[in-house]
Amino acid sequence: MKLIVGLGNPGREYAHTRHNMGYDVIDAFASSLGHDIDREGFKGLYTRVKYFNEDIILLKPTTYMNLSGDSIVLLLNYFKIDVEDMIVIYDDMDTKIGNIRLKIKGSSGGHNGIKSIINNLKTEEFKRIRVGIGKPEFNSIDFVLSKPSESEQELIDKAIKDSVDALKISIKESFNKAMTIYNKENKILS
Repeated sequence: MKLIVGLGNPGREYAHTRHNMGYDVIDAFASSLGHDIDREGFKGLYTRVKYFNEDIILLKPTTYMNLSGDSIVLLLNYFKIDVEDMIVIYDDMDTKIGNIRLKIKGSSGGHNGIKSIINNLKTEEFKRIRVGIGKPEFNSIDFVLSKPSESEQELIDKAIKDSVDALKISIKESFNKAMTIYNKENKILS
């Protein structure tokens, strides 16, 4: 069984903000498989899907970003899923808007959701898809909690589509294969 987590903040006021890229990607992934993420539990919203004969739990923690790890650890423990079988999707200011970067491990890079996951799991070794939101020209908090402009949204829509495709490649083939494709492709675009 695999776990795919999209990070974000619950509530209408945060919907489709830069900080909710994880939610947007995982919703798009679920939708592409004909599912909604609508079951409540484990301090989040989740659903169970099957893709390429893999049982997959899709999770959107509803703890607010800073406590995302609380939700994830509950679900991992309940379903006895190994950390190696988890992918976390989140917004990243250090990745160019419209690009995605896949990583197998690393620090939080100052992202509070990732800090919470690292603190809860006691490891930095878990797969991630970072969705580029670009660098702020003003206050970081205001920037991540704001909605992208129309032109930025076009780039973000491409990154969401690429993230969904990367997830599918990760399941059908491997995370390393998806890394090879998308990290290389996005270097060309940077």
